[in-house]
Amino acid sequence: MLTAFLVWPQIYIPLGSLALSALVAAVPVVVLLGLLGLFHVRAHWAAIAGLGAAVLIAVTVYQMPVTLAIAAVGSGAAYGLFPIGWIVLCAIFVYDITVRTGKFEIIRHTVASLASDRRIQALLIAFCFGAFIEGAAGFGTPVAISAAMLIGLGFRPLEAAGLSLIGNTAPVAFGALGTPIIALAAVTNLPLNSLSAMVGRELPVFSLIIPFWLVWVMAGWRAMKEIWPACLVCGLSFGIFQFLVSNFYGPTLVDIVASVVSIGSLVILLRFWQPRTVWRFAHEGNREEGTEPREQLRRNRGGTPGRFASGAIEIAGKKQVLVNEVSDSSPSAVPSSISTREAFIAWMPWLILSVLVFIWGIPQFKAFLNGISVVNIPVPYLDKAVLRGPPVVPSPRAEDAIFTVNWLSATGTSLLLSGFLSGLLLGLRPLELLRIFLGTLRRVRLSLLTIAAMMALGFATRYGGLDATMGLAFAATGPLFPFFSPMLGWLGVALTGSDTSSNVLFGNLQQVSAQQLGISPVLAAASNSAGGVMGKMIDAQSIVVAGVATGQQGNEGEILRYVFFHSLVLAALMGVLVLAIARLMPGLVP
Repeated sequence: MLTAFLVWPQIYIPLGSLALSALVAAVPVVVLLGLLGLFHVRAHWAAIAGLGAAVLIAVTVYQMPVTLAIAAVGSGAAYGLFPIGWIVLCAIFVYDITVRTGKFEIIRHTVASLASDRRIQALLIAFCFGAFIEGAAGFGTPVAISAAMLIGLGFRPLEAAGLSLIGNTAPVAFGALGTPIIALAAVTNLPLNSLSAMVGRELPVFSLIIPFWLVWVMAGWRAMKEIWPACLVCGLSFGIFQFLVSNFYGPTLVDIVASVVSIGSLVILLRFWQPRTVWRFAHEGNREEGTEPREQLRRNRGGTPGRFASGAIEIAGKKQVLVNEVSDSSPSAVPSSISTREAFIAWMPWLILSVLVFIWGIPQFKAFLNGISVVNIPVPYLDKAVLRGPPVVPSPRAEDAIFTVNWLSATGTSLLLSGFLSGLLLGLRPLELLRIFLGTLRRVRLSLLTIAAMMALGFATRYGGLDATMGLAFAATGPLFPFFSPMLGWLGVALTGSDTSSNVLFGNLQQVSAQQLGISPVLAAASNSAGGVMGKMIDAQSIVVAGVATGQQGNEGEILRYVFFHSLVLAALMGVLVLAIARLMPGLVP
């Protein structure tokens, strides 16, 4: 194994002042988000610029050896391509198969038959179904799938991306079968069930709020009030079971159970109640779902029948790219009445996907696949070469840097298998499936580069110690620490793209700071995970994934501006809740 000749100890206050050091450490994030959100720079160039700033500061200010910095960048880029990029590529592959075979048009009509109102569709897909995929897989999968499904249902790209990101907040802390909470317990040595219960007492408040928030963002206050029963049923059923499962069972099945109950509750409600008016986007006019003639379909989607193409549509005066969904296999007109068999066949790829993603997430099955396929590669010059010390961790610890090639147990592999099985069952030949896959790869190649650069930036700040400096600045807020505790989790997810990574990064820091200030370590550590969910909608990885799924490569800044305010406000509200628990309701802490 190749390592650095000496172990390099991280420096957390390189400029002698924590405040000044934190400002300098924040420069790469400011560069990335500023170029994306303010200057409309394409995402891959913004990511490369942020990465350059991170490496420059790590080497010149934090005195990180150049070999370590290069190794950290390479490790992050590799992780961005696998498993993150692998998930994105294979999720879009499944979507492209349903489009090529014309089945997405039937899906549109089956959803419309359940609820033609766009607000209800957003609740079903962005909140309920997205939560199920988050609980089973996590790591960007729900955003990719939900956004693709919404755009196939007729949502415009910006709304599809933004609503999927906002909807994918409440379930994140328990995503991927409880992985973030399990990781948090491992790094803090705090009881797993106590952490699960505490997070399960914080998040249900926001699980109730998010459906209302989602519809308000999408349609406005008045339109949200019109469907308050649907929002209430979605959020309340999800929140109740989120609390029950997390407190009396554990973290692994929280999202799976809560999302299934939420979907079922909403479907039952719709059998007895429907909104007084059917709400649609302004560009749709008053036409009924399913009556759009083929010529109008072509004009609206910017393509021609019989091929995949990208067309330009106008959103807020700016051109956005929308992947054309009309294919050679699409029927000239979808029947006005769809049989149960036709609907089942159309939904089959997504049913197969849901089943396989769930099976791949079962710990015993994942362990079996890992036993026959996983390869752990110590990153040359980086593994055990960076020493993280107090107060970030209780005692000095050499950081692991292992690149895991779990090619068989990776979530993306279950998505790839879903695509090939679905395609064969839908009548596509293997060679046709290969052509679709290569076409998907060509379409997302720049986005894969962007994800690689984003993750390289995150790894450079982590191994360079920049993130720890920003974390220490949050921890130094004294009496207001309970408010800033979830904000630290928010920052961690915004930097790393993962609630699990944020918990590993800042979990010990939260615990140490809480003990010094006389606050419950369980509350502080759990708040890192609960607050981190709000950062999920603005992390660079999620923004890029949403851009890929909706055909908006190059317009990631628009998506960031769409969700940034909501992310910050919801994180601040979580801070208020944690502060209230710490000062007024300490009995809520397990």
